[in-house]
Amino acid sequence: MAEKQPTTSTSEPPSVAALSLAETATEDPKKAAVEQEINPWDVNAATDENGNVLAFDYEAVSRKWNTKLIDDALLERFERVTGAKPHRWLRRGLFFSHRDLDLILNYYEQGRPFFLYTGRGPSSDSMHVGHTVPFEFTKWLQDVFDVPLVIMLTDDEKALFKENLTFEETMQCARDNAKDIIAIGFDLKKTFIYSDLKFIGYNGGHMMLNAWEFSKLVTFNQVRGAFGFDGSTNTGRIFFPMFQCVAAFATSYPEIWGDDPNSDFRNKKTAQIPCLIPCGIDQDPYFRLVRENSHRMKHPVPKPALIHSKFLTSLQGAGGKMSASIPNSAIFMSDTPKQIQKKINSHAFSGGQETVELHREKGGNPDIDVAYQYITYFEEDDEKIKKLRDGYKAGEILTGEMKKECIRLMQEYVKGFQERRAKVTDEILKSYMAPRKLEWKGNPNPKKPEKKEAEKK
Repeated sequence: MAEKQPTTSTSEPPSVAALSLAETATEDPKKAAVEQEINPWDVNAATDENGNVLAFDYEAVSRKWNTKLIDDALLERFERVTGAKPHRWLRRGLFFSHRDLDLILNYYEQGRPFFLYTGRGPSSDSMHVGHTVPFEFTKWLQDVFDVPLVIMLTDDEKALFKENLTFEETMQCARDNAKDIIAIGFDLKKTFIYSDLKFIGYNGGHMMLNAWEFSKLVTFNQVRGAFGFDGSTNTGRIFFPMFQCVAAFATSYPEIWGDDPNSDFRNKKTAQIPCLIPCGIDQDPYFRLVRENSHRMKHPVPKPALIHSKFLTSLQGAGGKMSASIPNSAIFMSDTPKQIQKKINSHAFSGGQETVELHREKGGNPDIDVAYQYITYFEEDDEKIKKLRDGYKAGEILTGEMKKECIRLMQEYVKGFQERRAKVTDEILKSYMAPRKLEWKGNPNPKKPEKKEAEKK
């Protein structure tokens, strides 16, 4: 990766290149510990001097990228402001970090408009459970806040960054994935899903205008520092980040707000509407670039707020990430009950002991047990989770029993998804992907901000 380049801002954290790993020399030149590498296109866990793969260190990422960890105080405020108990993925730390979530809570509390934005890079015809988690969480946020949502399908990005994929193939993947996303249960009245290759080229006049203006503000040194581009990087990859960045601008979607999409002028008032982006921590570099430059637009745009998720553990265990290109690393939403059972029984890393006798005596380690980890993702009951954890550590619950519970949960989750997915027709797909004015209500009981003492006098 390229060396970190200077940016125009001193308030934002260092670039991907600064966090991206380099080999750390040891006395033995044949052995070198390697730090974790996290960027929008490659995620690799750290390894120690002996070549052992280590678990991702999310607190280290948060420190180096200068994000804020989600703490109990923020969760308590979330519940107080929204009246909704925090999602189990917030309570259990799967979504662990944020930028300005507290400011979004201010907006909601005051009844001021904001929107949700998330996305998917379509490179396969079926999503796995790791792909569905951010969408399930986004749906929950949409229900809690009652705000509009845009979902960006980056079929352009996937064709640019994967040499084996054509633009036609990624467009088809986008359509298939859009149906998967709809099956999560998003409200049609307040959800707009779009393909970059279709929307930006044909309908997104204001998004293209935003991308061009934003590109004038961003130097090659900035994108090189953020993403590690060099002289051999194709120019499509270099320009693509402009689209993902301006997707965070409300003016990129004039139809949503009732603005005229055919106007040559973007709405100044609409430009002031911020967004909240639920995403994997690996996507943060894009939005650091936005946060450094959005105030420099003709109509200044608020910095987007973010809420970051960890990577769902692969079946192989700590340090692994579910991958669409590795079938046995993940449970796919197209898997049959038997396939799910076989994958978990055969490939899910166990935190148990070598024998039943040893396990009864010493207990297992739920922190590295994949079946237990998956249960924490999908079991709502906190008390049940605690009993499983305590019972496993005490040796009262065996690995086979933990896997059996995991299989049941995953089969139910995938079955429910497949039943909903079967009902998503081409006409329904077209409805979600049609640019249009969305309908939402926001906070039904907004609280007016307190006036300053000087204003009261």
